Amino acid sequence: MPQRGCRMRLNKYLAQCGVCSRRDADKLIEQGKVLVNGQVAGMGQQVLETDTVQVGKKILQGKQTCKVLAFYKPVGVVCTERDPHAEKKIMDMIRCPERLTYAGRLDKDSEGLILLTNDGDLINAMMRGANRHEKEYIVKIDREITPDFLEIMRKGIYLKDLDITTRECKIDKIGKYTFQIILTQGVNRQIRRMCEACGAKVRSLKRIRVMNIRLGDLKPGEWREVTGEELETLLTDTGMLNRK
Repeated sequence: MPQRGCRMRLNKYLAQCGVCSRRDADKLIEQGKVLVNGQVAGMGQQVLETDTVQVGKKILQGKQTCKVLAFYKPVGVVCTERDPHAEKKIMDMIRCPERLTYAGRLDKDSEGLILLTNDGDLINAMMRGANRHEKEYIVKIDREITPDFLEIMRKGIYLKDLDITTRECKIDKIGKYTFQIILTQGVNRQIRRMCEACGAKVRSLKRIRVMNIRLGDLKPGEWREVTGEELETLLTDTGMLNRK
């Protein structure tokens, strides 16, 4: 909860309680789904420690300790919380009493590291493109990798269907058909789109790192909690360590 006698914006409070991000909290408030002391909350409203905050039928118990999980998403699992038609959803594979949300998607045909957390502000900080947080991948394509291919990918590629040019990136050939790439933006299916623009098709794609968190020895479907110095570094790099 906010410190005794100190006020906190309601959307920030909802994020720190692990309900959702501040942006999504604003949507809930705007839709009239948040109550403060039994009254429908207003945009920009602030709350005190003594206030009772309710979202839907749930009364919040105050700020949670930040929890972060590193999960190896297998191929075939969908990054969704709500799609009733998805055969395998990411949230079905992790049993945790707290509400967790993933930061950054991987499409159904891709695998590798997904970070999940109960902290909406942390998700926002990791996802914000302007922060240029690194994500690292191992990619195999259907044609031999040439120096020209690497140079074109490295400099950035214009994606006609999205009308954007990708940022410069780090890329290295590690096999005849395989490369390692580090991105600092989160365009939908970015690597697949970039490869297609170069006349290549992705055969396999695995994310092995998000910022300082590495996939390591995790096997598909396994997860571990991020703790200690690893968590502290993540919070420091996102500006979340000493937030108020």
